[in-house]
Amino acid sequence: MYHRPALLDISLSLLDIRPEGIYVDLTFGGGGHARAILEKMEKGRLLAFDQDPDALANLPDDPRLTFVPENFRFFSNFLKYHQAWPVDGIIADLGVSSHQFDQAERGFSTRFEGPLDMRMNPRAGRPAASFLAETNIETLSGILSRFGEIHNAFRLAETLLHRQNSKPIRTTTDLREACLPLAPRGKENQYLAKVFQALRIHINEEMQVLEEMLLQLPASLRPGGRVVIITYHSLEDRPVKHFLRSGRLDGIVQKDFFGRDAGPFRLIQRKAIQVDAQEAKENPRVRSAKLRAAEKKRENSNE
Repeated sequence: MYHRPALLDISLSLLDIRPEGIYVDLTFGGGGHARAILEKMEKGRLLAFDQDPDALANLPDDPRLTFVPENFRFFSNFLKYHQAWPVDGIIADLGVSSHQFDQAERGFSTRFEGPLDMRMNPRAGRPAASFLAETNIETLSGILSRFGEIHNAFRLAETLLHRQNSKPIRTTTDLREACLPLAPRGKENQYLAKVFQALRIHINEEMQVLEEMLLQLPASLRPGGRVVIITYHSLEDRPVKHFLRSGRLDGIVQKDFFGRDAGPFRLIQRKAIQVDAQEAKENPRVRSAKLRAAEKKRENSNE
């Protein structure tokens, strides 16, 4: 399977799909969420985004679907271009798909030997190997600390660049071998996963892209429209939580003249929804998933 979508049933329930509505899947991937949305629609429209050319193989033959082979960074511009703005609902299942992890040549996984690439769109940007060949210790240690929350980030950056000078790090195995001497005993896999995550987030500018996407949500949804976002680590979840609560990336809730919450959204669930034990057992890759959902406030709302 290309990718088994996390929290599928609850995602659809919270989107509250209208049979003739307009919906957006910002992370098409294997098409799991998209197909489920189409099944609940009649004459509506679905616009799906994915920058990975491999996703094209999963497109259903459905005239209601418009596929946009782009990053969702500027999704609102594409909605306007396709005359599908504002919309009734938006879903985003963030992170890397199972397919991307399982393709050795993509360089996402610590488990496979392959070129150290890590680009979600292999047609754009530069591979992780090229970044390591050109970076400096301050930049690299900052990335490892911020995006991987690695406790010995400076020492690791120093080690990687020293290795880079003597024997270039070009493959996933090269990176593993360079990192392992610094990994805590008994926690080698967790340590490696954090290193790979940090580099992947930087290479794909994931945090910048996420923040830019969030800022477009209020104007892109009609009043009463809903957004559902699934995250897989705290770096993603934090800005999503802040923005849906306040309409601001810093999470500061502002009040209007009457002391009411002036944010654009009403939270549907106060706390994030997580996978249950059964889903985690059946699909271990989604065990860290958190779902947050909100509705754009309706005009003249007193909430």
